[in-house]
Amino acid sequence: MNAIMERWIRTCRRELLDRMLIWNQRHLLHALREYKHFYNTHRPHQGIANARPLQPLPPSATHQAAATRLDIRRQQRLGGILNEYHHTA
Repeated sequence: MNAIMERWIRTCRRELLDRMLIWNQRHLLHALREYKHFYNTHRPHQGIANARPLQPLPPSATHQAAATRLDIRRQQRLGGILNEYHHTA
C-alpha cells in the first residue's frame, strides 16, 4: 500500500501542488478534493486502453469518417491547472 500512496502523492504534487500557490488550509482542501475527483473520474491511467478507474472502457472508432470529424471540448478546472477533454455528440 505504501507504493500506491507514494505514487499518488508524487503525482498530486507534480500535477497540482507544484503549479499552485496555496493560501490556507481551506484552499488546500478544496484543491485536493478537485484533484481527487479529477484523478478518479477523468484522468487516464496506464492500464487497459487507458481506462479511468471508475469508468467503463471507451468505445473504439472503427471507421475513418468518425475519426476525421472529432469535436473535442476542453473544460478547465482549478483555474486551468487541470484540463478535461470530452468528445461532443
